[in-house]
Amino acid sequence: MNRIQKHNTIMVNHLQRKSIIYVRQSSEKQVLNNKESQHLQYALQDRAKAFGWRKVEIIDEDLGKSAATGAQRREGFERLITTVTLGEVGIIFSREVSRLSRTNKDWCHLFEVCGLFDTLIGDEEHIYDPNNIDDQLVLGIKATMSIVELKILKMRMIAGMENKAKRGELKRILPPGYLWDETGKIVKDPDKRVQESMILVFSKFKEIGSIRQTYLWFQNNAIELPVNKFVSGKRRLIWQLPTKSFIRDVLQNPCYAGAYVWGRRITRNKYEDGRIIKRMSTFLKPEESRVLIKDHHEGYIDWKSFEENQDMITKNSLHCSTDERVGAAREGQGLLAGLLRCGHCGRKIHVRYWGRQGTAARYMCKGDFDSGGRYCIAFGGSLVDRRFSKELLEVLSPYGVAASIKAYEMLLSSQESEECVFENKLKQVSYEERRAFEQYNEVDPHNRLVADELERRWNAKLEELSRVKEESSKVRDEKISISTKEQKALIKLGEDFASVWESKFCQPSTKKKILRTVIKEVVVRLCHDTNELIFVIHWKGGCHTSFSMKKPAGSKDYKTHKEDIEIISKLSVRYGDDEIARVLSKLGRRTGKGNRWNEFRVKSARVRNGIPGHKRTVVDADVLSLGKASRYCNVSHKTIEKLVAKGILPKKQIVPLAPWEISKSDLDSEQVRKIISHLHKTGKFILDVDRYTSQLSLFEKALDDVVNE
Repeated sequence: MNRIQKHNTIMVNHLQRKSIIYVRQSSEKQVLNNKESQHLQYALQDRAKAFGWRKVEIIDEDLGKSAATGAQRREGFERLITTVTLGEVGIIFSREVSRLSRTNKDWCHLFEVCGLFDTLIGDEEHIYDPNNIDDQLVLGIKATMSIVELKILKMRMIAGMENKAKRGELKRILPPGYLWDETGKIVKDPDKRVQESMILVFSKFKEIGSIRQTYLWFQNNAIELPVNKFVSGKRRLIWQLPTKSFIRDVLQNPCYAGAYVWGRRITRNKYEDGRIIKRMSTFLKPEESRVLIKDHHEGYIDWKSFEENQDMITKNSLHCSTDERVGAAREGQGLLAGLLRCGHCGRKIHVRYWGRQGTAARYMCKGDFDSGGRYCIAFGGSLVDRRFSKELLEVLSPYGVAASIKAYEMLLSSQESEECVFENKLKQVSYEERRAFEQYNEVDPHNRLVADELERRWNAKLEELSRVKEESSKVRDEKISISTKEQKALIKLGEDFASVWESKFCQPSTKKKILRTVIKEVVVRLCHDTNELIFVIHWKGGCHTSFSMKKPAGSKDYKTHKEDIEIISKLSVRYGDDEIARVLSKLGRRTGKGNRWNEFRVKSARVRNGIPGHKRTVVDADVLSLGKASRYCNVSHKTIEKLVAKGILPKKQIVPLAPWEISKSDLDSEQVRKIISHLHKTGKFILDVDRYTSQLSLFEKALDDVVNE
């Protein structure tokens, strides 16, 4: 095998195969800004040709992709390995060995493949043979240095960032409503429209108490909020209708509470499908972050309000732990949902809805049911809610007037906030329209290419200004004004708070909000000796009150009477649920709850007691009821009843007032046929037909003798 004089490592078989130039940069920012590094890497193809390679292939799919542990998949590197294993590569050129990989796994894989298929590795200075022990040692050292270098650089960078963050000077992208000033301080956006819009988010959430309902309020009222958008690589503030995630991010961002936070997310490595993948954790609590500086800058809310918001969001969430969750105030009938705690096991008591309409509330503590045990405590909700409302009204009624005045003030404040938002929007659009006109007015009218575009922009701003004026006018027209008479009526309602509470216009969600405003928790336990529920109310102010009431009767307390069960059991062999219900009603029987029997209730009783039955009566051709027997014989019901009363026609009856059971064979008996046949001929009901017939024939014979004489 002849050696090439240019380099003693390069053989003829290497030159007969192709040369690959592997080009990579670690981030998209480097790709856009570090152009010189790209030129140097692409220039390696000239070095390959100088060594004698005619076939040169460039692999640059991995531009902008990191080679560190847990980085995204490198398709270019995978294609490089595949091409080497096909025996088509004589040498791999890379400006630095760190471009090939930053992990031991990829290094070892590449070296092993290159050694097996006799592929060389070259950089801008040397050519290495993986099968040469000295070259292996050099490449191994360079690979180790490359990996260590990456880790050291990363550690230094993070340490520097953390040290700067501890001083509150590390500049990050700020949320809408904040800017970095010239001195490196965080200040509120000087735009009043931006400030008032962000204040409106927090005030509405405090009023409504739900992220989703706050989002729907902004959507329904068509109120736009400022959002950060990157346009052509630059951050711009765009006004648009908010998304639900945007409202959530604003409420959970401690920056709006005047706090500087850094390091709220942790990067974790996860092994999936044979690869290590980096995953970012969810946002940690501000107290768990690496840097937290309270009162760092002016906030839109104070820290206490921020913590109250987080507590409300946590309790509203359906994914948090069962013990913490309260749930948002919804339209369900269970007023105490989320507030009750079991006094026996300490668990939260949850509400379940039952009944045909699915609206009957029932409070239940699961106890150790999930582990094979029993429910701890359960009771109906309607009676408890009424009694609890009574206790609440005794406490809140003296404050009714103050509450009505506060409600009036909140109504006016809410209207003013909404009107102010549209006024600020109108001012901004008016300014933009004037600017568009000034630009159009200053352009040379003969330069139509520019004048036409500026005229189009001005017309667009005029249309937007007209639309905003209509929206602002609509908000002013819909503004609710309260007269002096209505103010007095509102205060009078406050004096009679009970009538407001019982009014049909007071929705369950409103009642729940009132309850949660003044009550922290309610502990309930059952006294088995007296069958009483004992409630202990923990008020928000720290006071505790208690009351007791008889436990509402449950379904087990309304058992079906044994006599009714026996009747249902006997009749269900033949008769349907509808017929059984009619029999029970005729007998004057009632259900355990005192209701009249019907088909549905008979079926429920059968199922509960394990009694088989039928939806409709089973037809038996040989057994007839009273009506069918009368039709079969073509006589009236009275005739059949007389035959039964005289004991001529037998009948069965399972229970009193149940349908008669008459055998068809009994109706076809000789005696019954003679009576019915004589009835059809003469119209007379005669029981002893034979005797009557013989007496009549003797009379007729004597009459004939007299006539003959």
